[in-house]
Amino acid sequence: MVSDWHPVLAAVEGPTGTWRMVAPDGTEYGTIEIRRVMNGQEVRYRAVWRGEVIGWATTLREAAQRIHMAYVRAHGPGMRSGAPMPWELQKPPRGSGPVARSR
Repeated sequence: MVSDWHPVLAAVEGPTGTWRMVAPDGTEYGTIEIRRVMNGQEVRYRAVWRGEVIGWATTLREAAQRIHMAYVRAHGPGMRSGAPMPWELQKPPRGSGPVARSR
């Protein structure tokens, strides 16, 4: 059921201590690495999306959620995911260019 799904289910482990976030089409969209911090006293998860560290988390689930939300936001209005938006494919009607406003 969809309500039982969590982004951590998209995380594929390997090599040890590293998880790849994999989309349904098989493309990798993020990575998570486990790290020891504070002189080895604590564990944190480093969340990387598009080659950039977007944050640190205290749990694998939290790191997966952060990367997945960045992935989802990249597919929203105004974001460039590589494919043109439908309105970018349409040519504007003739004479509908910018109109100069008087002050």
